[in-house]
Amino acid sequence: MNHALLPSPLGPIALAFDAGALTGLYFDGQKHQPLLATLGPRHDDDPLAKRMAALLERYFTGEAVELEVPLAMHGTPFQKKVWAALQTIGRGRTSTYGELARQIGSPAAMRAVGAAVGRNPVSIFVPCHRVIGRDGSLTGYAGGLERKQHLLALEGALSAGSLTLPGMPVPLATLETR
Repeated sequence: MNHALLPSPLGPIALAFDAGALTGLYFDGQKHQPLLATLGPRHDDDPLAKRMAALLERYFTGEAVELEVPLAMHGTPFQKKVWAALQTIGRGRTSTYGELARQIGSPAAMRAVGAAVGRNPVSIFVPCHRVIGRDGSLTGYAGGLERKQHLLALEGALSAGSLTLPGMPVPLATLETR
């Protein structure tokens, strides 16, 4: 396992990778972020790190980008099912915890889905920021609600005039759901 530290407009991002696959992408201070010392040696000049830096740069300029590296996320079978469902939420769209629970065939497991979303190891490209509360509120984001709000606005899921204080409900008319 190796890691790199990459700059972003929302603060430093720790990138974890192993054998040419992305295993983690964490905002600085993100909940459940492993200690850098556990991610192996730092290699900012690794080809995968350079590709990810270029992708993130394009993403933060507002360009729609696709992840161009393989993922190798470690988690339980349930978490992996939730993380796969997250990847079906398109750019500029949102989903709710309940919708994800129904999508994976566990409609009563909304809390478990929420816990799995919160443990997502690959921010941005496994788009947990696109999950909102049933009432349209910007609930929960391991990277912080201000970042979630910024990412949703960047992707066009929030109209510029509808931004609210973090944690405050967003009028449903300003969110485009699946």
